[in-house]
Amino acid sequence: MKVASPTDTELLLDLLNTTPVVDGHPRDDIGDIDVGQRWLAAHGEPSSAEEWRTAREVRSTLQAVVRGERPPGSVAPFVAGVSCRPTVEGAGIAWSLDLPEGRSAAARAVLAWGALSASSPGRLRPCANPECRLFLLDHSKPNTARWCAMATCGNRMKARRHYERTRDASSRRQQ
Repeated sequence: MKVASPTDTELLLDLLNTTPVVDGHPRDDIGDIDVGQRWLAAHGEPSSAEEWRTAREVRSTLQAVVRGERPPGSVAPFVAGVSCRPTVEGAGIAWSLDLPEGRSAAARAVLAWGALSASSPGRLRPCANPECRLFLLDHSKPNTARWCAMATCGNRMKARRHYERTRDASSRRQQ
């Protein structure tokens, strides 16, 4: 029985990444209720004010859980009351999620996180750039991806390390 779809995984990663740092300043891409409701609708979720508030709350909780700052049990309130029911379709059984009103997006994000934690442990993680607040889902075979984007964070971190090495080497030569 599969409770999280690829669409739910996309929802989870997109939700986690709604608090980027832009030009050195933290931003909340769903901080405004109107923008947040449009974001939910664009992800195929109900867009009530309650859904928006709960999505922001689950986002903070999941970010802290993925960073290791809170225990996994912190997400339990967001999946309370979720159930799965079977229906016979064609030659088999299909499973349908029954999601609590006002927590649909939050429950889907938590279920996607749970499915990823079970099927791909350690592959969902924060970017290794300490100045970045984004998350990545590592699809590499060796599970070694460190940055949300090589072109931005990866390049910055490599350039910073190179600068520090060359600066340290030149200061040693001057001594």
